Amino acid sequence: MLQSDKAKGYFALFITSIVWGTTWVVSKIGVSIMPPMQLVYLRQFFGGVIFVGYFLFFKKAPIITIKQFRWLFMMSIIMFVSANGLSTWGVKYIPPGLGALIGSLYPLVVVILESLFFKNKQVNSATFFGLILSIGGIALIFSKNNFSNNNPHFLLGVLLSITAVVSWSFGTILMLRNKSEINPYYGIGWQMLISSTMIFIFMQVSGDTIPLVEIPKTAWFAIAYLVILGSIVAFAAFIYSMKKLPTSIASLYAYINPIVATLIGIVVFKDHINKFTIIGMIITIGGVFLVNNSIKKKEIIIAEAEL
Repeated sequence: MLQSDKAKGYFALFITSIVWGTTWVVSKIGVSIMPPMQLVYLRQFFGGVIFVGYFLFFKKAPIITIKQFRWLFMMSIIMFVSANGLSTWGVKYIPPGLGALIGSLYPLVVVILESLFFKNKQVNSATFFGLILSIGGIALIFSKNNFSNNNPHFLLGVLLSITAVVSWSFGTILMLRNKSEINPYYGIGWQMLISSTMIFIFMQVSGDTIPLVEIPKTAWFAIAYLVILGSIVAFAAFIYSMKKLPTSIASLYAYINPIVATLIGIVVFKDHINKFTIIGMIITIGGVFLVNNSIKKKEIIIAEAEL
């Protein structure tokens, strides 16, 4: 590989890490001034239109079949209504750095779900040690911080975030075990459109929404950032880095995201952080790295985790 290509790959990795790390902070800004699930369906609708439109008009992709629609409908509930939707809703009540850290636990949850429900016995010593290390890091963070001080909805935010990462992990396992003939990015676009429609209907029925003309400019900026940079630019950069760098290097963004989200959260929201939080994050991310590295042989890698 040419050195220039490798340098571009590292630059793409840098873009991916920074942008997907900042999306947690931008989501926090958005949900603080508008209903969380309304932000979710608007982001997914515009992102879906762009993805599907690109494949239909530029790649001349065929319209999905009924069979494909059924599969995409199920996956849209798991991956975008539950996982993406609940993680965005959860960050309304917790610091963006904590939301990103919980999201980074995805490889651990995959291992646990496969062991419990799919009878996967291939858990080696590195995987087990990584699990213990990550759990210990999370325990340290929570034991040395009073996140819930003056925040009665903190526990709800944590539960929403945990449910989201479990949903994403379960969806990932389903995708790995049931290969689809549809282009994955074309399929993601359809999942965005389907999920945005479902969430829109639910929001209209519940009444927990505000007229589009009353959405503040700051919220529209957040939506535009999440769609253009979070779903398109960072995605393109991630794909490019995967092509130009080893998978083990390209997937490092997942360990940088929580750090970026935490540091920016401190600046924007004045989030409190102490030495135990820093140590706990390092321990947790180290454990996630061990787990993720140990399951690479089974082709379960960090991919598409901040859509």
